Amino acid sequence: MNMDATAVGRYFAATDAALKGLGTYLADGGSPTRTHNLIGRIAAQHLTALEASFEAWQHRVSFTERFRISKADSGFPAFHNILDLANDAKKAGPALATLPSMEQLRADMADYILVKKAFPHEIQKQLAQRAYYERIAGRELFEANTLPVTERVSVNPKNGRPYYVVHWAAYDGTQHLPVVYTATIEDSSEEMVRTLVKDGRLNEKVDIPLPVGGLLNPELAHQFDAFVEKNASLGLTLTTIGTNMDADFPTLHPKQLQRFVLGPFYHAGLTEHGTLVANILAKVRKPENAWLLEWSIQELWSMNEREGKAGFWSSTPPEQDFFINTEDLEAVRLGVSDHATNVLVPHQAYQAIYASGRQDEIFAGLKTHIISGNEVLREF
Repeated sequence: MNMDATAVGRYFAATDAALKGLGTYLADGGSPTRTHNLIGRIAAQHLTALEASFEAWQHRVSFTERFRISKADSGFPAFHNILDLANDAKKAGPALATLPSMEQLRADMADYILVKKAFPHEIQKQLAQRAYYERIAGRELFEANTLPVTERVSVNPKNGRPYYVVHWAAYDGTQHLPVVYTATIEDSSEEMVRTLVKDGRLNEKVDIPLPVGGLLNPELAHQFDAFVEKNASLGLTLTTIGTNMDADFPTLHPKQLQRFVLGPFYHAGLTEHGTLVANILAKVRKPENAWLLEWSIQELWSMNEREGKAGFWSSTPPEQDFFINTEDLEAVRLGVSDHATNVLVPHQAYQAIYASGRQDEIFAGLKTHIISGNEVLREF
């Protein structure tokens, strides 16, 4: 969906409010999962990069028409916009070197207006380009694939294995949605056990400056990078990803996987996710409050590890038995142990929905968070 200047302004005002609202919720300790809020803190880190990308896109559209959103699916920018930012970030340094400074451009603009009595559109374009490249140069942006980071290291006292909490992110190219993954992975490789474990605890003499870029195991780090890039698609269930990881890395044992999916994003007049929501949001007085932001959490955990078998001719590594909640049809469909879907709603939008009498229909199955300014007013 291409948008005119007015629609662009409304879109970025609404997404800015939505992302800041979600950031406020996470910063206040809101736990987006039923088991642990670690993924919330990790998601907040990637949310900061996504906000930087939206800020960059807002400047980019002032001098280029190449910006589209996924109107009927995610409500977020189409995947090619992620690739455009990544390409521009690589050439930001050379681009800034060829553009005049902000001070020079402003002076040239003033002189042009005074002398020619007309608006200097070309200089304005250069100003926009300068502002854009300054904002993306050296900044962490949300990328098509963000490589893994080891966030935490500890030792399982029951088996003496070190384990890592690792996270990575991706922008799904089919569904146009930002996705954050976390994994708790035990490592049974002899070298890492010898290095990291002493008397059943983490070896205090080993200095680990967390967070560490990549998987902490250096022998597997590059292979693990390639694995998460290959297995980041929303088209894969967590069971598939966990099983693939278990099979591809005999000494890595995934004990828990979590997937944080941001979106869809709904906005009156800009997205098409059903006439019911669209008609109600259209009644919200301020466009920056006429939105809903969903996010979902999927979790998978191992309930048992089958022992490996050592043989003269062949051997098999340990294998995980992942728990699927068969009493929950949606969990079975998703291939997960647990799942939850949340929605963030501005107070004005919630009032409009409540006044319509359709709140039970719209919010069915959702954990709803109402936000006003910098405060979450209600959760149900």
